[in-house]
Amino acid sequence: MAIVKLTQIGNSVGVIFPKEMLAKMNVEKGDNLFLSESAIGGYHISPYDEEFARQMDAARKVMKKRRNVLRELAK
Repeated sequence: MAIVKLTQIGNSVGVIFPKEMLAKMNVEKGDNLFLSESAIGGYHISPYDEEFARQMDAARKVMKKRRNVLRELAK
């Protein structure tokens, strides 16, 4: 686990990641990160993966279209 710092960047707020963490995630300045909500609260941060993002978009469309079916299956 690592502690990161929130800092003011112009009118926005940014996160400062330690070099070691960036190297481990294989990301650098300008790359995108993917934030996914954790089941236990909080968020999971991972390198942005275009293929995963495409799959998540497809899943969201199915969930929206088949909301009633999914609700019944959840019972």
